[in-house]
Amino acid sequence: MVSRLPPAAPASEHRAAGTLTGAQGILLASTLHRVPAPVQPLGSVLFAHGFGQTRGAWNRTAAALAAHGFEAHSYDARGHGESDRNAPGEAYSVEQLADDLIIVAGELAEPPVLVGASMGGLFGLIAESRWPGLFRALVLVDVTPRWEQAGMERILAFMTAFPQGFDSLDHAGEVIAAYLPQRRARKSPQELQELLRQDDHGRWRWHWDPRLLEEMVHDSAAHQDALADAARTVRCPVMLISGGRSDLVSRQTIDEFETLVPHATHIHIPEATHMVAGDDNDTFTTAVLHYLTQLPAVTVAQGPAAAGQSDVTESVSGANP
Repeated sequence: MVSRLPPAAPASEHRAAGTLTGAQGILLASTLHRVPAPVQPLGSVLFAHGFGQTRGAWNRTAAALAAHGFEAHSYDARGHGESDRNAPGEAYSVEQLADDLIIVAGELAEPPVLVGASMGGLFGLIAESRWPGLFRALVLVDVTPRWEQAGMERILAFMTAFPQGFDSLDHAGEVIAAYLPQRRARKSPQELQELLRQDDHGRWRWHWDPRLLEEMVHDSAAHQDALADAARTVRCPVMLISGGRSDLVSRQTIDEFETLVPHATHIHIPEATHMVAGDDNDTFTTAVLHYLTQLPAVTVAQGPAAAGQSDVTESVSGANP
């Protein structure tokens, strides 16, 4: 059971959009939720969304964290949302998106706590294994190094079901509502426009580059051994938040994860699916806030330093050490 924190003092939201630079100079759309005065900053949190999402998925949680004293950063991964796409002929890869995360996190003034959902959490494991001390802690949202194939196939079936797009926002909203029957309210037109882009023929298409599915996601199972190896090396504090109704993460995958990362803690949100933060945002946000307040002020990496690195907490200006 997660005890609820007292509510933050009323404060206006201090949110600013901007642009970050990732690997190979790619531009990544970002949002910073600033700590409102007179709250004293308690640290930084970096949010990394799942495949097919945008940084907007974190807005409610990021605003709550900022109100409680944590600077909250989020960004659209390359090929998603308002961030740049790879140039024609340049394939997407796991290494590229992990490099982007390493650079974004490394350029912050202090090691952040990473909150990573699904894809974002997996890149967090890779990044921390390559740059020990990059993160103060990891919060993995319904993701483990291995996953249930049936759940992955269901997600991919949804994402590939409408290759020609939708004829209206209403049509897209109906499809999303059918895919997320656990949600009480349908997405608003504004929320839908954050997920879709209208093409020159008036069709509404998903915001992500369809090449991502072809070049990176369909062979994702081949990366599971490497992800398990990465998880085994992580020494920073780790919390896994899983959804009780998830079909991607199971008791079996959690058991293996707890063997790989024995110092990790685990929070279970019974009624949430794989889309934990969207299904039960209040409980999710409370769990994250509670965890953040329990972390020590400074966390020193306990694992071996990356080859050629003298100080793993310095600003990272590049990837692929």
